[in-house]
Amino acid sequence: MTFLFESVFNGMSIGAVLLLTALGLAIVFGIMGVINLAHGELMMLGAYTTFVVQNGFRQLGEGWFDAYLFIAVPLAFAVAAGIGVLLERGVIRYLYGRPLETLLATWGVSLILQQLVRSISWQMTLQIILFCLLFFGGRWLLSKRAIAPPWQAWVTPVLLVLSVGIGLTAGLLVGGAVGLAMTKPWFGAQGVDVTAPSWLRGGVNLWGVQFPFVRLFIIALTAVCLVAIYLFLLRSQWGLRIRAVTQNRSMSACLGIPTQTVDALTFALGSGLAGVAGCAISLLGSVSPNTGQNYIVEAFMVVVVGGVGKIVGSIVAALGIGYVNYVIGSGLMTRFLEPQTALFAFFEFFASTSMARVMVFILIIAFLQLRPAGLFPQKGRTVDA
Repeated sequence: MTFLFESVFNGMSIGAVLLLTALGLAIVFGIMGVINLAHGELMMLGAYTTFVVQNGFRQLGEGWFDAYLFIAVPLAFAVAAGIGVLLERGVIRYLYGRPLETLLATWGVSLILQQLVRSISWQMTLQIILFCLLFFGGRWLLSKRAIAPPWQAWVTPVLLVLSVGIGLTAGLLVGGAVGLAMTKPWFGAQGVDVTAPSWLRGGVNLWGVQFPFVRLFIIALTAVCLVAIYLFLLRSQWGLRIRAVTQNRSMSACLGIPTQTVDALTFALGSGLAGVAGCAISLLGSVSPNTGQNYIVEAFMVVVVGGVGKIVGSIVAALGIGYVNYVIGSGLMTRFLEPQTALFAFFEFFASTSMARVMVFILIIAFLQLRPAGLFPQKGRTVDA
């Protein structure tokens, strides 16, 4: 019985992490048809948000420190959702219906976000703020004035060059005057650690099995996110609009549904869930600019196996992959086999985390040969421009 409880809990624990990381992707990729390779970096931003909130609460004292997760989770959602909206408005919106360009653009955004986290400092922050104020503020002011046709084509390039030049120069001057406090990167390339609050340390022993509180918290957080997504999509007006646009975009637009707002809201929702996933995985290990890359492939794997556009499929796929990963990676199968046999040697060879992942990939490839549409058939759409 102990063996059974241990297997069920460990498989569910791995599946919960997979599901939480794939839930946002299931919405963006499944409902909107957008392949967002920057999804992992949105998770990474959620993890760094948790790190910043943790440090802020640590300054307030031990009593406050135990409560930082209650602020970190919604703040990670808000930060990732905000970045997601900017990404949709600034990049994705112009690439709907062009999957290859979307793939390349989001990959480029993921590299930019990784480097931004490595290099961000007060000096860079000042340069970015000055550039945005000068460029976007300048464009807004000039849009209020009548410009002669021969000069209209030169307005944006000239404004861009001036904004970049002034922003960079001002940042360098201020950085040179203030020194290291201004130029030192906030996070750098090294990983940072997020400490779990005291009520998440340790675990509870039931039926001879140790249940870590952190794993139980992630399972509970995943369940809360699932219920919230279910209620939002099936019990709210905006959820109804998202489902309507998913079924028939043109008809929804004819009925007065703001399809572009629905697109932005859907992308914000998926990105926000990535931020919550980042908050959860920050409790499992150190956080670095490459954190998202460790989860993005598995997140896509869950969505594809479950069936694009099906949240239920993602749940089943995440739990299934989690159990298979645990059974193979922990060497569980070798307990039931006779030593010195070929089958024993086979499962012993794959009894590690990295090799178990290889075996899971092989099984998924074989599975997709039989069911290319995944466990559940697709009910999504490719968003038109």
